[in-house]
Amino acid sequence: MYPPPPEPRRDFISVTLSSGRSYDDSKGPRRRSCWRQWKQLSRLQRNVILLLLAFLALCGLLSFVSLAEEWKALEGRSSEELNVRPANPPILPAPRKAEAKPETLPGGPPQRPQRHFRRGPPKLQMRAPESDAKDRGQDAAAPGAGAGGAGWEGAAQRTSWRGAATEPEQGTRDPLRKAEGTPKPSPQAARIPQDPAQQNERQQAVVEAFRHAWAGYHKFAWGHDELKPVSRSFAEWFGLGLTLIDSLDTMWILGLKKEFAEAREWVSEKLWFQKNVDVNLFESTIRILGGLLSAFHLSGDDLFLEKAEDFGNRLMPAFQTPSKIPYSDVNIGTGVAHPPRWTSDSTVAEVTSIQLEFRELSRLTGNKKFQEAVEQVARHVHSLSGKKDGLVPMFINTNSGLFTHLGVFTLGARADSYYEYLLKQWIQGGKTETQLRDDYLEAVEGIRRHLLGRSEPRKLTFVGELAHGHFSAKMDHLVCFLPGTLALGAHHGLPADHMELARALMDTCYQMNRQMETGLSPEIAHFNLYSQKAAKDVQVKPADRHNLLRPETVESLFYLYRFTGERKYQDWGWEILQSFNAYTRVPSGGYSSIGNVQDARNPQPRDKMESFFLGETLKYLYLLFSDDPDLLSLDAYVFNTEAHPLPIWAPA
Repeated sequence: MYPPPPEPRRDFISVTLSSGRSYDDSKGPRRRSCWRQWKQLSRLQRNVILLLLAFLALCGLLSFVSLAEEWKALEGRSSEELNVRPANPPILPAPRKAEAKPETLPGGPPQRPQRHFRRGPPKLQMRAPESDAKDRGQDAAAPGAGAGGAGWEGAAQRTSWRGAATEPEQGTRDPLRKAEGTPKPSPQAARIPQDPAQQNERQQAVVEAFRHAWAGYHKFAWGHDELKPVSRSFAEWFGLGLTLIDSLDTMWILGLKKEFAEAREWVSEKLWFQKNVDVNLFESTIRILGGLLSAFHLSGDDLFLEKAEDFGNRLMPAFQTPSKIPYSDVNIGTGVAHPPRWTSDSTVAEVTSIQLEFRELSRLTGNKKFQEAVEQVARHVHSLSGKKDGLVPMFINTNSGLFTHLGVFTLGARADSYYEYLLKQWIQGGKTETQLRDDYLEAVEGIRRHLLGRSEPRKLTFVGELAHGHFSAKMDHLVCFLPGTLALGAHHGLPADHMELARALMDTCYQMNRQMETGLSPEIAHFNLYSQKAAKDVQVKPADRHNLLRPETVESLFYLYRFTGERKYQDWGWEILQSFNAYTRVPSGGYSSIGNVQDARNPQPRDKMESFFLGETLKYLYLLFSDDPDLLSLDAYVFNTEAHPLPIWAPA
């Protein structure tokens, strides 16, 4: 018999269900699985992931620090500063109504007004407002009412405005503090003949140049900062109508009624400062604040003072630094100030060339905070070490309050207007602040001792630079402000040899223009120090041969002619105006900076008309060609570094 077959083999699979714990009672399988997955990655993959995580952590840390600083800055400001609003109408006397008919402009010299004993502007406008003080106040309160409310009749046709504006916040703020013992303005009034028949041929040529430049701005860049005349477009810097504000007092001085009325209407309806934009403290002070203050003084229109006070309040956060040396930039909408992105330094010229404007704003409004802020800066710079016989370095740190980049001295960019404002503050204050005068005199001696040179072959006197004991025969065109400043000081009683130096430097600045093929100065010149055949005194490097339509040469020509009466200075200015017309004028409207002053056939237009061409260059040319010493008398006015005239304070 056969044995019985074996029973079939059975295989069993054992499955253990666990409620979250592994077989060895260790931690959960999910965490063990992630770790195994991490270990299974290659070394390169793990390094990339770690690098990304570190980068994200660093970004988070930096964001936290930035937000913390902004919150700290906001918490430290007062409620008034956090709610910056347009200023209330200032407490100022209304200009008296003229006896002459509104249609006529005074043909002969106007009588000098009586001294004003209340705070406010001298009666500088050539024509009184057409209505009484009450009506004028109502016109100023209504937006756009009376475009000619500055004392000129004839409302201009409304233009299509292209400037962006942000409406101001509603509400009220604390009234202005009443001024006590505020210096009075000079009682001498401006004599500004508005009748074109009183303008000589050369002045009429300046007016024609201004009209051509203004036509291009009006057509292609109205309400924007700068005209690009070649491309017939515009460029923005602050977005505040920079060219328009910079030109207000020029239009008033040149007698351009229609243009001034249109610009005044834009200021009334479109110029608001409650906008999220960074502005440079120095540039916005000399151009916008200075331009508004000057327009107020010349026209007597309270609108400009109200705008000036509002803008001045928005600049004040720049002074909130550990050293009280202001930051270079401030956001006029948020009130957050900061230094440049690449450094914590400010330039010495920028922090010491805002005093004229802030002091005058305090005098007009009675609010001392503006003057106190800038004079604290001036006192601090006066006390610093690191100077060389009155010469100052170019940079100052906003945290430590100390000079940086020691041993480098120049009268060009970043230091130039420090010296100018020493003298002009002394003159503005009625020559009572002897510390300013003494610092200026010491600086002039430092210039003589360390920075003067003589060129070959014409023996031109020039102002060079000193870097760690090494003298460089390099002179910026900006330095051509110095002849006029020296002459101004001599006129106000400083040593007579300052005028001799002014004459010598004026000849040099003229040659910087004359020796170029276009008759226009380069931005930077180098002077030949050695006798060489066929060598010119003025030499130019390729990177420096551009011209930005700068005013410094014609500015000093104005001062030299005003104080000496020598016709050659007028003739030199006329040559420069002819060169501007020949090489920078754009047929469609406007004038353009050029890239090569040594190429008369192709000067290379750079497609930019700086606001200072209208605000300074043409204004100084117009004043240079005038034979009336009382046209903005230099015994009654001091010009800021953007050519905006402000009154000299009479003794208290």
